[in-house]
Amino acid sequence: MTDDRLSGHPAAAPAGIAFAASPSSLGKVLVARRSDGVCAILLGESDERLVRELGAIFPDAPREKRQEALRPELAAAVALAEKPWTGFQPPLAIGGTPFQMRVWAALRDIPAGATISYAEIARRIGAPSALRAVAGACAANILAIAIPCHRVLRSDGTLSGYRWGLERKRMLIDREKRATAT
Repeated sequence: MTDDRLSGHPAAAPAGIAFAASPSSLGKVLVARRSDGVCAILLGESDERLVRELGAIFPDAPREKRQEALRPELAAAVALAEKPWTGFQPPLAIGGTPFQMRVWAALRDIPAGATISYAEIARRIGAPSALRAVAGACAANILAIAIPCHRVLRSDGTLSGYRWGLERKRMLIDREKRATAT
């Protein structure tokens, strides 16, 4: 039996990964937390599919549904889906290769409502010929919206791949542009 009285406190996470899911206007949102912070924010069509994706990302980590304990983080993730320009306050547990970490840091520097090309990200991190690697780092991002890879476009300004679908990417960009235009 799970004790959720410590709701929202990092110590409330079991050894391994706690997760919870909720609907949003972008579909389902799943938040996963380890003791050091939120380690995944996933978007999808169903809880079952997102739980399978979480298992594929962290195959060796025990996972436990903790809906009540993750209420604050889940509310923050749903709020971020609705208003992606507001930022995500709970601590993130960002893990990746050194190259991915550089790309993700550059993504977090893109202001809400702005877009940038993969080529510009590559230039900003000092790897101007690494366009495919930048795109790969964006595709490997498991912290949807909190690391805003939806703000990256092709050099010609058109939409390109997004781990959670081009329609979601378009919706996020449109929401940010409308919010920051006022």
